[in-house]
Amino acid sequence: MSKLVIVGTVAFDAVETPFGKTDKILGGSASYIGLSASQFDVDSAIVSVVGGDFPQNYLDLFSKRDIDISRIEIIKEGKTFFWSGRYHNDMNTRDTLATELNVLENFQPKVPEAYKDAKILVLGNLHPLVQSSVLDQMSNASTLVILDTMNFWMDHTLKDLLEVIKRVNVITINDEEARQLTGEHSLVTAAKKIHEMGPEYVVIKKGEHGALLFNGTNVFFAPALPLESVFDPTGAGDTFAGGFAGFLAQTENISFKNMKKAVIYGSTLASFCVEKFGTERLESLKSEEVRTRLQAFKDLTRFEIELTT
Repeated sequence: MSKLVIVGTVAFDAVETPFGKTDKILGGSASYIGLSASQFDVDSAIVSVVGGDFPQNYLDLFSKRDIDISRIEIIKEGKTFFWSGRYHNDMNTRDTLATELNVLENFQPKVPEAYKDAKILVLGNLHPLVQSSVLDQMSNASTLVILDTMNFWMDHTLKDLLEVIKRVNVITINDEEARQLTGEHSLVTAAKKIHEMGPEYVVIKKGEHGALLFNGTNVFFAPALPLESVFDPTGAGDTFAGGFAGFLAQTENISFKNMKKAVIYGSTLASFCVEKFGTERLESLKSEEVRTRLQAFKDLTRFEIELTT
């Protein structure tokens, strides 16, 4: 069974959308990535930090999904990272109402010894220097490193971010971030520039408009599945990354052809995430539901056409 290491936040979120709002619920990049990847036959571990206020039942949730939590550090006298946001009616834009770093402010991740040779490493959205420190701990030169980042780090720590980008195999960012990182409006041109920065594969997420995968001159596009209702987009990108990484870890195949399948799996799992608030939908998700939705994706994109000269 392939090993998958997930380094990111395990947090509290409070979310408000046109469909309602929540009090503090489970959130954080590592939570979404881990729960999504648990749909696959992989040996995964989450590396993160929480405070003494973090409920045991959330930790038990990870354990029940066979996720190693030995490196989720618990600082009993501290408080867990907290984010609060309000989504606009279009569900594509949001306002951040509160960000409390708390124990995350001094987080120094330590990868478990048994996972330092992992096949896949997912670096969730964290300070680039923290991401670099994780890379320094890995012992397997062939580890596939998948990096997520955001425009905040581009604004404030661009030099450090570019150093991390040099060292990764795959980067997953959204279209706005790709344009900011490269200064290019064309996503095709932006992907070429990001390739030059280091990553062999570039995944550009476009939310409800799907995702693009670039590898040199190879390009693949996966649409987003049309949904009747979207309750909460929070964590959809991380859920995508978890499905993407989980499939690659299970299949142990990082060819472009297999990467295309990984994008479809990531998009499929992300489509479940947005159907309820927070991680609720992922917590109850069954493999049969995933297979049914994969078939829906296949039907959505399959067509036959006769080409004439």
